[in-house]
Amino acid sequence: MGTSLPSREIEETLQETGSAENALPALAFALSPQGHLLCIASEGETAKAFSHGEEAGLIHLGGHPAGQGADPTILFWKSFADFFIRALCRLPEAGPSLPAIEVPGEAELVSWILNAPPMRGAEYLSQDVLLGIWGRLAAWTSAEVAKSSGLASFLERKAPVWSRVGRVTLHLAENKADAECPFAFLATYGSGVSQSGKLAQLPLGKALAEYGGAKNKAGLLRLLTPLHKAAKTCPFLAGLVDSGDIFHPMAWTPLEAFSFLKNIPLYEDAGLLVRLPNWWKKRGKRPQVVAAIDEKKKVSLGIDAMLECRVAVEVDGKKLSKAEIAELLEGAGGLVSFRGEWIEVDREKLQQALDHWKEIAEDGEISFIEGMRLLAGAPRDFRDKEEWEEQREWAFAQPGEQLAATLRQLANPRPAPPPPSLLADLRPYQASGLDWLWFCTRSGFGACLADDMGLGKTVQVLAALLRKKESDPASGPSLLVVPASLIGNWKREAEKFAPSLQLLVVHRSELDTALAPTEETLLASDLVITTYGMLSRLDWPTKRKWAWVILDEAQAIKNYASGQSKAVRRLSSSARIALTGTPVENNLGDLWSLFDFLNPGLLGTAGQFKTFISQISSENSAHYAPLRRLVSPYILRRLKTDKKIIADLPEKTEMKVYCTLSPEQAKAYQQTANSLEKDLENAEGIGRRGLVLSYLMRFKQICNHPDQLTKSGAFAPAQSGKFRRLGELCAEIASRGEKVLIFTQFREMTDPLDSALASVFGRNGLILHGATPVKERQKLVEVFQCENTAPYFILSLKAGGTGLNLTAASHVIHFDRWWNPAVENQATDRAFRIGQKRNVLVHKFITSGTLEEKIDALIEAKQSTADAILEGGAEKALTEMDDRELLDFIRLDINRAN
Repeated sequence: MGTSLPSREIEETLQETGSAENALPALAFALSPQGHLLCIASEGETAKAFSHGEEAGLIHLGGHPAGQGADPTILFWKSFADFFIRALCRLPEAGPSLPAIEVPGEAELVSWILNAPPMRGAEYLSQDVLLGIWGRLAAWTSAEVAKSSGLASFLERKAPVWSRVGRVTLHLAENKADAECPFAFLATYGSGVSQSGKLAQLPLGKALAEYGGAKNKAGLLRLLTPLHKAAKTCPFLAGLVDSGDIFHPMAWTPLEAFSFLKNIPLYEDAGLLVRLPNWWKKRGKRPQVVAAIDEKKKVSLGIDAMLECRVAVEVDGKKLSKAEIAELLEGAGGLVSFRGEWIEVDREKLQQALDHWKEIAEDGEISFIEGMRLLAGAPRDFRDKEEWEEQREWAFAQPGEQLAATLRQLANPRPAPPPPSLLADLRPYQASGLDWLWFCTRSGFGACLADDMGLGKTVQVLAALLRKKESDPASGPSLLVVPASLIGNWKREAEKFAPSLQLLVVHRSELDTALAPTEETLLASDLVITTYGMLSRLDWPTKRKWAWVILDEAQAIKNYASGQSKAVRRLSSSARIALTGTPVENNLGDLWSLFDFLNPGLLGTAGQFKTFISQISSENSAHYAPLRRLVSPYILRRLKTDKKIIADLPEKTEMKVYCTLSPEQAKAYQQTANSLEKDLENAEGIGRRGLVLSYLMRFKQICNHPDQLTKSGAFAPAQSGKFRRLGELCAEIASRGEKVLIFTQFREMTDPLDSALASVFGRNGLILHGATPVKERQKLVEVFQCENTAPYFILSLKAGGTGLNLTAASHVIHFDRWWNPAVENQATDRAFRIGQKRNVLVHKFITSGTLEEKIDALIEAKQSTADAILEGGAEKALTEMDDRELLDFIRLDINRAN
């Protein structure tokens, strides 16, 4: 029996809703790059609360972000916010308080993380972070609901587009008592709260009586509007609405039930709730084409390997016989009773999927690259978007038994003891990193070790090289390519932790080494070290096959067209390793360039990769899970913020950062040393002491930048090894949205440092020195302590070394040394103090081959001269040396300086 509906009034309401959807909802929140919830705002508060929205990301619940277009980051957080507010709208009205909101399950959280787009701070995304945001949103909403005297009022006031969602529910259940109509349908609506506190569900037909009368007409319109909205896009539902059958229970045939089921997304988009049988929720009760991809027996694995590929059809994980497949393909389709259960069958799509996958595995094999793409859920050629999307629901790939075991080992390699010749106690995560590098290199996979800064990437690689030397001494030399500023660091780390490794440095700074060493010299070496700049000028490294090629600071090849990137790609090797502390997953161009070195072909050509990215990121959604699954096995990244890592690390980690001299610095240093030797010939007594002190100041200035001595004012970063290293270090810090303190003892260095760092961070930081008025100092501190403000703070050691609380920083850089550990520790404690919630990394800059390195060595050794330095300062100790001791001490070691 039909029932009349107020269709004209509902149509008017739908038109109003359409305009409301374009309005800016008031509920919004902002995130820091690390995933911390900064604030939640509404209405007039929004502009003020998100004055730093460009850096933090402004997300509006239930609407389109103003002025942001289809930015994937904004779309991702908007979809998460929409998910939250949908959960709100499903809650029953329970007076002035907000009922408990069910939190997302583990599967949902994992899906969010996998599908997150490349964005600043993506490496911090975790289940705990998402749950934390969810909790903060729930707490804010609960307070706002209390102010609004109830959830309905809150939704009507804050999010009018969403306020009607969840009142009408469509139910479908099995009716096993009726063979011809084995399904039952009923529409209900929420009407008040039962004694148990749950929303009472009544048949929709009773709504006409409950909302009878003119004064309740508006309520009936609000209730029925979602039904009419869904009917406008779904002819099947439109028939139920027009006939009035929607108000009555119905028994349905399988065809009618299937017509209803295939339009579920349309109902939910219109604001209707749907309750379905569990087998439909899983969507696993349908025949699916399954391609089992496995390793070939007695064939080594690697990026160029061929894999077996066998195609079958399964239902809920159980294989079908050829007869059963033929039966399904010849049947009527829709909902089919199969093996005593209902399954969904689309004959056309099933046949298409079967034909498609049989074509892929025509010869029973597939390339490793294509296999990995299919296992990740991506198209094998990064093209055929429409066909790929159609196949995803009806076909999938899964690893065979042997390949699955290999992939498990890639994720969690078997542990093995560190090499006996390693002079270091590896932390548990470092031992795991060694095992992972070893497994990747032995299996022919390129490996990106992307541990956070300070977690010891160098020692893990040295340990892997030692294991290679001890297990396969005839494998030949490996090649390490580094920025010039890191040559000294690698040499020192190798001397300390792996002295049995034979190193050969191919660089102009090694005056006793030919730039084209003999084959005998190469074969006697375990590790050949050169720089990106040298590699692009040499041709002999490309004419041999190296055991391993290792790139440190691998972000140096992010520009595919650069000369150094091309030079690196011309190298031939059995295995490739890239080291970087920069989150490579967050810039797709960088990611492609890096993987084109590590595992050539895995991400296709630049054009193919661009096509693939356009497929997984559309204007309305972003599904990056296939990309993450594809690259994640070859990236090992551990963060200082990870509790498993934090528990194993000291709260403060001090690192010596060795910097080379630029040619301008080396020349100025040598000239100044010669000048001191000449002036010492006629110096005596107090005059000699003053002379020595003045020269020590000159050497300090030269080590910082030659322009500090000449006072020319240019301060080009390229003319100072410290400035170059500072730029590299801070670029890594900036990529993770972290903050840093930079201490210098020279006030005149603060402005040049600010100019150099502003270009790295993209904005200016803060400066504090002796001339900064006392009243302004606390204001600077307060600004810096805000999470999304100045990224760096430059302080003169005397003015900023004590009394300040700067716990917003997780890095401290001592640009030039005070040569007094107590004074430096006081400065470090501006960040490492009560209130600091992160590990603090302390970077102490030392210019190699100069008096800076020699004084640091004395302090480290705690010799008698070092004691004098600690008691009276370096200047006093050095003035008391005789001329020969002093000249030997300050003499430039050219082999270490460059």
